[in-house]
Amino acid sequence: MHNNRLNILCLDIEGGHGGSSRSLFKSISQIVAFDKVNIVVWCRRSGAIHDKYNEIGVRTKIVPSMPKVRSVPRFSRNILLLLFFSIDWLKSIKFRNELLNKAKKVDLIHCNHESLYWLSFWLRKNINTPITLHKRTNPWPSIFSRLQTRIIDYSVKKVVFITENEKDNFVKLGGSLRHSDVIYNIVSTIESSTEAPPRISQDNRFKVCVLANYSYMRGIDRLIDIAKYFSKIDCKNVVFVVAGDISLTRSLPGKLGAVARRNGSLSDYANESGVGDMFIFLGHVNDPGSVLSSCNALISPSRENNPWGRDVLEALSCGLPVIATGKYDKFVEDKVTGFLFNKFDVKKISDCIIELSKNKKLVKKMGKYGRKRVQKLCNSTDRAQDLLQFWYKAIEQ
Repeated sequence: MHNNRLNILCLDIEGGHGGSSRSLFKSISQIVAFDKVNIVVWCRRSGAIHDKYNEIGVRTKIVPSMPKVRSVPRFSRNILLLLFFSIDWLKSIKFRNELLNKAKKVDLIHCNHESLYWLSFWLRKNINTPITLHKRTNPWPSIFSRLQTRIIDYSVKKVVFITENEKDNFVKLGGSLRHSDVIYNIVSTIESSTEAPPRISQDNRFKVCVLANYSYMRGIDRLIDIAKYFSKIDCKNVVFVVAGDISLTRSLPGKLGAVARRNGSLSDYANESGVGDMFIFLGHVNDPGSVLSSCNALISPSRENNPWGRDVLEALSCGLPVIATGKYDKFVEDKVTGFLFNKFDVKKISDCIIELSKNKKLVKKMGKYGRKRVQKLCNSTDRAQDLLQFWYKAIEQ
């Protein structure tokens, strides 16, 4: 065990508005309890998480000019994002000067998301302070994702992956594993600090929730296809509860893009599809536990087939069965902690939801196994200690 007290600066792009930010908070809340680290968190966005940090004695700062960029599947979209990023980069000079001054006063800088890869590259060129980075996504193979990987490999001392999947993806894109660890996200038992929104608690239907901001790859629009199937077979006992930003972008394909170009949202898309009454759209929710504790199951209809996100882990910790797509079954194990499909199939997934809605014992049984699974793999004290030791090693190397 190390005795030296560390000073660490964490850079967070979400400010509580996403899973990576909530995961960072969970880790820090445990680490500061060890009383061996002074941590400061700079967030790109404001939000309720700043109050939560204040409650545990961690100082935060809102820095909206923190520049970020990521690789995406489409070539043209990458060019557009890099163009916007170059403008943001020029506007961020004041922030970057403040960051350089802060870097001289800390032992380590932790980038909480790979979309800070270019910032980490710039830091590497200008400071000697070690940099670590959290790898949380699996970019599609492209010249842009390979460039992102090479830059991360050059810029940071150590990379931490949230599962083996991100590690494998990093290697396939040209990254090395000379200094890396896999540390699962921390998930503690969800206890809601607020009551469920009345629109949920007053609805007696079987409630299937989603905890995610909309993006095409997250596949939340696929729920409309399931709802249309339910409408076709006259199934009226299921409602989808969507917690997160449901804004649509104009570049989306087909009808989704058409709705977006009329300034519509996912709610408008559901209404135009004739199934709006099967959805409860909550927008951003500060307390995900208030949603999970009042729902019966969670669905992750991702087009990336990644059944291990923060939403999945939090649902399992709350005792909810999870319905997801993908092959990685460390968390969602088919017919044990939920239902796992190799690919999205409207009828098969719909049948599973109906089965759960009619079988309370099955819901309870799967929920029990799911809770035990994350208590073992995502134990807060052990995983926080892993991250702390990861930081120590980065400084010592």
